[in-house]
This record gives sequence, structure tokens and C-alpha cells, in this order.
Amino acid sequence: MSNQINEQTQILREILKWIRFAGAKEVKGILISTLDTDQKKLMYHLSDGEKGSVEIANAANTSDRTVRRYWESWVRLGIVESMKVRGGERYKKTFNLEDFGIEVPETTEAKPKVERAQQA
Repeated sequence: MSNQINEQTQILREILKWIRFAGAKEVKGILISTLDTDQKKLMYHLSDGEKGSVEIANAANTSDRTVRRYWESWVRLGIVESMKVRGGERYKKTFNLEDFGIEVPETTEAKPKVERAQQA
């Protein structure tokens, strides 16, 4: 019985490897076309299921309503997953941008206020 389970597990791992490979190009295309600005890339990257829309909005220099609107759109595409949390709903990215060679922009919060003022 244990041998049969191990064999089935091996087969499932092999299938998963090929499915990932086959879908990678399509996923990358969807990510690139959907996340077509640095702000969207940053919002997506920060969508880890832990951060709320307000925290992500502050980091991406936008409104929490904008973040929630993108989450709603992205869940329909399957690139984020909805999670119930106390007090509402959050979203977690399905893919890591770095895995597809997509650069993640810096947060506006990461820069000191003085540096941001000098760039303006």
C-alpha cells in the first residue's frame, strides 16, 4: 500500500511539474498585461493576505478603494485569492512576480520623506 501511495505521489509531482511549465508563459503574459504600471505591480506584490487595503494603498501612494477595486478585478482573473479575515476580506497573490522575471518596484513608504520631497 505504501509503495502504491509513493508511486502515485511521484506521478502527481511529475504532472504538476509539466502543468506549471505549460502554463508559465500564459501566466506571465496575463501578469504583464494586467500589472501594466509600477503602482499595480507594487499593489499586487504587497497583496500577501496579511496587509489590508489601507496599508497597501499607503505603500503604493493610492487610495484603499483603488486597491479594493483591483483586488476585485484580479480575483476574477485568478491572480489573487480571496481570504476571509476578522472585519472583512483580504486578498493574497497567487504568483510571485520575481518567479516570472517581473521586477517589483520600491514602495513610496520605503523612501525617507526628505528623499521623496527632493524627487518631486
